[in-house]
Amino acid sequence: MKRETQRTSVFTRRALLVMGAQVSVLGTLVARLYQMQVEDGARYNTMAEDNRISARMIAPPRGRILDRFGIVLAGNSINWRADLVAEESNNVSDTLDHFAAIIPLSDYERARIEREVHRHRKFIPILIKEFLTWDEMAKIEVNAPDLPGVVVDNGTKRIYPFSDKFAHVVGYVAPPNDKDVADDPMLSLPGLRIGKAGIEKFHDLELRGRAGSVQLEVNAVGRVIRELDRVEGVQGEDVGLSIDAGLQQAVLKTLGDESASAVVMDCRNGEVLAMATNPSFDPSLFNSGVSQAQWLKWTSDRRTPLINKATSGVYAPGSTFKMAVALAGLESKAITPFDRFQCPGYLDVGNARFHCWRKGGHGSVDLQTGLKYSCDVYFYEVARRTGIDHIAAMSHRLGMGVELDLDLPGQRQGLVPTKEWRAKKGHRWAIGDTIVSGIGQGYIQVTPLQLCTYVSRVATGRAVQPHLTRTLAGALQPASHPDSYPMLGLTDKMLHTVRQGMWAVVNEPGGTAPLARLGDPSVQLAGKTGSAQVRRVSRELRESGKFDSEKLPWEYRPHALFVAYAPYDNPRYALSVVVEHGNAGAAAAAPLAREIMLATLRRDPANRTTPPDGAQVAQSR
Repeated sequence: MKRETQRTSVFTRRALLVMGAQVSVLGTLVARLYQMQVEDGARYNTMAEDNRISARMIAPPRGRILDRFGIVLAGNSINWRADLVAEESNNVSDTLDHFAAIIPLSDYERARIEREVHRHRKFIPILIKEFLTWDEMAKIEVNAPDLPGVVVDNGTKRIYPFSDKFAHVVGYVAPPNDKDVADDPMLSLPGLRIGKAGIEKFHDLELRGRAGSVQLEVNAVGRVIRELDRVEGVQGEDVGLSIDAGLQQAVLKTLGDESASAVVMDCRNGEVLAMATNPSFDPSLFNSGVSQAQWLKWTSDRRTPLINKATSGVYAPGSTFKMAVALAGLESKAITPFDRFQCPGYLDVGNARFHCWRKGGHGSVDLQTGLKYSCDVYFYEVARRTGIDHIAAMSHRLGMGVELDLDLPGQRQGLVPTKEWRAKKGHRWAIGDTIVSGIGQGYIQVTPLQLCTYVSRVATGRAVQPHLTRTLAGALQPASHPDSYPMLGLTDKMLHTVRQGMWAVVNEPGGTAPLARLGDPSVQLAGKTGSAQVRRVSRELRESGKFDSEKLPWEYRPHALFVAYAPYDNPRYALSVVVEHGNAGAAAAAPLAREIMLATLRRDPANRTTPPDGAQVAQSR
């Protein structure tokens, strides 16, 4: 009995111990369940959602670039691409191997992806491949279990509806480089492009917009089940240009196959209506990457298609420079409009002889006839009396040899030299340097845009600045108002004298540019021809009578230039035309300028709010 009692006591204690252990374990489980479900429920719910939901940033649509009538010059279209989110992949290298087995990746692409994976935070999507076809997208979806972290997404690609016709003005976009990304992390987003040239570069920040986000539901292997939410990025601002797309096309058609450039401006307010450079290039090729073969083709072309000749091409202005020399002489009182100089066909200064383009000379010449006949000897004498520093000061005032306030990157300043400039080079300024400067030769270099600005200022007497941006986010920019520009401070009498000479060049018998005459007595054009040598012609060869620049190889022929404005009695439009190695401005550039001015007057874009040809305003984003 006593033994039975002891056995029962031991059993009871063991039962109590087991029960206590069970209660303890159960209590711990209950407490843990309470903590997980009540206290930490929100955190675990978030973690579960994070496993189920993949949140990604998306690049915003880029703003459009429009012409003055709203026609799209640079827009967007849908682009399908494959992205990689590194934090959703167990092994990025394996994932890329599987992807490359489906859609080939070049060594360059593979290196770029791995570099970006290491450079960026793991939740930021990395571009693997873009411009996917439907077949490629289907292959990715079918093989999704072997591609953790890979997702097909859509974005935008940049399109240029007019191909190469606006390349030098609009510019182009390309993927950002390492330095760009370091300055702005948003640039690491897949599919995002930044402006690399032209208006795309100048207004890049306004055009970029703000990033959006997308939430995707994924399964256990990372395959996208559905899109839960999408907050689109804020599209960049639209940039409206002063360019008239129809006029630009007409100008390029007129230039034909010439290696040339032309600029048309509203001479009252500086709006650039056309800025054409020939030959050009297709800017869309930079969107997906330019092949080495294409790059070599561009860079080996002696006509330099990648260079915007209107703003970056520099040329001696030749005789188009003579209005600036005349105004410098008049303002400095070195000459009067009625002073006459004898032109026997040359001017001797010391042991040097400077020739007039007309071997027999022009006889007795004053300012107006000097411009009309483009007499070199007359302007040699004006330059000698005026001095290079006065000529340079006037030229700078008229927009030559200075950096213009242009909303386009890459413009060159050119040069109108001074004695101080020459001294800094370690040389003394010689009288012969002044003489040749009188006809726009020597050290002088200007751009076609500067020439157009120059003739606009002569036509209006205002210090107009050329500009391309007319509206930003729909708001008219203040530079489009004529009153924004001060007067040059030149007297009406001086300007009238020079303008009369320019009118005579085109409209009087004996003028050098009869081929520029418009043919309508009610609307007349005033202009000036120019031919700029690219190599020195010796005195012996010139006096032999056997020199013929037309027979020289193309690259040795003079450049042909023409500047003009119209209507003569109420200036509205100014233009400049430069034909590289065109030989003679009167024969090569003046006829082109005539056709361009006629097209400009017919379209009259400065006085219209809709395209004159009834073209529809494109709406594609």
